[in-house]
Amino acid sequence: MEGGFILISYEVLHVCKQSGARLGKLTTSHGVFETPIFMPVGTLATVKTLTVEEIKEVSEGLILANTYHLWQQPGEDIVKDHGGIRGFMKWDGALLTDSGGFQVFSLAKLRDIKEEGVHFKHHKSGAPLFLGPEDAIRIQEDLGADIIMSFDECPPPYESYEYMKDSVERTIRWAKRGKEALKTDQALFGIVQGGLNKELRTHCAEELIKLDFPGYSIGGLSVGETKAEMYEMTRHLNPILPFNKPRYLMGVGAPEDLLENVINGVDMFDCVLPTRNARHGTALTTTGKVTIKNKQFERDMSSLDPNLQSSVSKYSKSYIRHLFKAEEQLGQRLVTIQNLAYLKHLMAEIRQAIKEDRLLDFKKEFYERTNYPKVSY
Repeated sequence: MEGGFILISYEVLHVCKQSGARLGKLTTSHGVFETPIFMPVGTLATVKTLTVEEIKEVSEGLILANTYHLWQQPGEDIVKDHGGIRGFMKWDGALLTDSGGFQVFSLAKLRDIKEEGVHFKHHKSGAPLFLGPEDAIRIQEDLGADIIMSFDECPPPYESYEYMKDSVERTIRWAKRGKEALKTDQALFGIVQGGLNKELRTHCAEELIKLDFPGYSIGGLSVGETKAEMYEMTRHLNPILPFNKPRYLMGVGAPEDLLENVINGVDMFDCVLPTRNARHGTALTTTGKVTIKNKQFERDMSSLDPNLQSSVSKYSKSYIRHLFKAEEQLGQRLVTIQNLAYLKHLMAEIRQAIKEDRLLDFKKEFYERTNYPKVSY
């Protein structure tokens, strides 16, 4: 097949009788994965501080890279010359790329949105840039991921109805343009936008479903709204999105958010939170968050997470705290491994609970044994 890809396939294997959450099987040309799944973020063809061998330890074999940043550095042509991201970073697993649409949100002060696309100023040099739906597809074709994203606008959550409606309609038009531009057999997902407005979310989803994408992303959440608002929106979209296609909630990775949104019908997640938190000394563990820089761990000889076996287990909290206090980069690496290993473990626990029709029981146990925040909605 052109580009060496097969379109992904997705099958719902089981629906939890207690919660309605889905257990699925996602098949790509570079691996078969049970869902729900968390995908570590490798923004610049690297999960920050980790080697490929370490990424294999802490992931299911499906990771994410960033289109905008690789377009800028080193350039998609150089990545293509390596055979795509996979050859560039020596990764033999599956890959997903975003479209650059999030940068329309995160670089709001440096961009101007037009019908043809987005005019940026480079986030470092200030040089003029342009990215449209067709460009985003072409770049992602060169990057060579199994799953790629439509170009969209990720609007701030509390914009006016008029702004949000215009944004949604443009995102739908851009999705159609991107689909028409696609030349490879990569699996292109449509992205459902609409902020916190259920009417606009429904409209966006229904119009994208008419375009018959192989999967659907939920964008524009975890961008400043409350957790309760996020959960309410995924719950709203659950019966609207196609049952037999994967649903991917973009940019969400706090442990409690993974659990709540799985219950609301989500299959795939990614987020920089576990790696970013790790670099600042916050560990995610089976008992909750641990701020390893705290003085209470100065003489603590126990491992960072006694309930989870990983390559970090042999080190004491005392030693890892010392690394952070001494500004040694090994500390960041060890907590990054811990955080991603924990999320991999958590998703395996969630999948098992779905198989056993006991995810709501698991949810109750999860909040009882951890310090992760519980939100009513």
